[in-house]
Amino acid sequence: MPRLAHELLTRRTKLRAVARRIDIELTSKLDDGRYTWRAAGAREPRGTLDASILPERVDVGEVLRAEVDSGLDGVDVLSIVPRKAPSPLDPRGESIELIRPARAEPDVQVTLVSKGRGRRDGGRGDDRDERGPRGPRAPRDRERTPRQSGARDRTRPARDGRGTADGRTDERPGADRPARSDRPARADRPARSDRPARADRPARAGGPPRERAERGAAERGAAERGGPPRRDARRAPTLPVSTTYRNTLLAELRPEQLPVAEQLLRGGLPAVRQAIDEQNRAALAQGKPTVAPETILAIAEDLLPLTSLAAWKDRAAAVQHAGSAVRLRDLRPVVTAARTVTLDEDGRGTLKELQSTLHAKLEALRTQWLAKVTGLLERGELAEALQVVAKPPDSTMRCPAELATALAAAAGAALSADLTATAWIHLLDAVVASPMRRSVHPAGIPAAEEAQAAAVRAAGHVPALAKLLGMRIPPPPPPAAARKPALSARRSS
Repeated sequence: MPRLAHELLTRRTKLRAVARRIDIELTSKLDDGRYTWRAAGAREPRGTLDASILPERVDVGEVLRAEVDSGLDGVDVLSIVPRKAPSPLDPRGESIELIRPARAEPDVQVTLVSKGRGRRDGGRGDDRDERGPRGPRAPRDRERTPRQSGARDRTRPARDGRGTADGRTDERPGADRPARSDRPARADRPARSDRPARADRPARAGGPPRERAERGAAERGAAERGGPPRRDARRAPTLPVSTTYRNTLLAELRPEQLPVAEQLLRGGLPAVRQAIDEQNRAALAQGKPTVAPETILAIAEDLLPLTSLAAWKDRAAAVQHAGSAVRLRDLRPVVTAARTVTLDEDGRGTLKELQSTLHAKLEALRTQWLAKVTGLLERGELAEALQVVAKPPDSTMRCPAELATALAAAAGAALSADLTATAWIHLLDAVVASPMRRSVHPAGIPAAEEAQAAAVRAAGHVPALAKLLGMRIPPPPPPAAARKPALSARRSS
């Protein structure tokens, strides 16, 4: 093995990410001389390090600055950053004390006042007594508007000898009501028991008050964020990431294989080639000799089946952990990716279990889809049934021949000249988008001009329309045009 290739394989840091610096705290000293550490002020990351990289006279609990490297197998401490030497200008490390001038009084003064609206005798405290009684008000320069003076223009005589100082009558709304002593007693008023009970009152739309408040808070929060409401909690969550099998593989490899395996797990053989190219460019920039990639690529090709199998098992484990709540778009790629991996005995057993789960989910979706189409057809909702059958829950599902024949016959009978032009075109759009469009034989075409034009445009999708129009059957359009006919959209344009 060439010397440079051996150096690349034995030095793990060349194919890894750039080291970073963090503060670590020494937590304990082991019997073999190593120290355990953790990130200062946190629980993670943590690990062990050799005492050889530590400076002299260190104690447990001391915080040091260290260069660390993160990988799939954890965080490794590469070196300890030396402590900074004291400044020659201040060898004792003293600081300058800032002396601020004392303040005679606080910046903010708080005065507490009692609650209430003040005294009713017109006074406001000692300052009103010092200024004397309030004089008569000056007449207003402008008349009150109807909105200011109230809905009704009426006057009220002064009660109990009270009135304005200039002899004017009070024009406030409700001023003509009798004095409080003349009002009927509370016993003469209707009792509160005559009101309907809360349970007998009609319920407000939107559910109970608590549900309305929670829903309103969610909608207001979404409006403030400027985005859609939060995702419903009943939806299937995102699959967790599992690294069990990959970590087990890395633990069993030799030290010279670890950097290559890590690059394979990140991006396969292209990631290994890119790492070699980057190292060679850095060596040329520093005037050092480059490394021949043949030896490293040979090791990568030997490790590729193992890394691919470990990565697939991790994906399969995440799907298995989700159970019956796994989404179809998460389950199918794992089953399909098994074709590109050389499976062992454990992997083949996992694949059979995933295939059974996939088949059960597809069968359940197919049963629900066909039941919905059949129910719509029995209720006479033909357009909705055609729209549902045109969008199966999975691309591999097909409508049974018996149900397709029934839908085509019902659609042909419904497309009659007795329908209005709008209803006929709406049903024709659903027929064109359905997979049984070429088997539909319309009973007639309305005499409206827009219906005739829509029939001409759809003759390529529904050949029976060409016979009703007395024209040659046009060739069928490409599949993309058949999926999006948009006949009503063209009519409106």
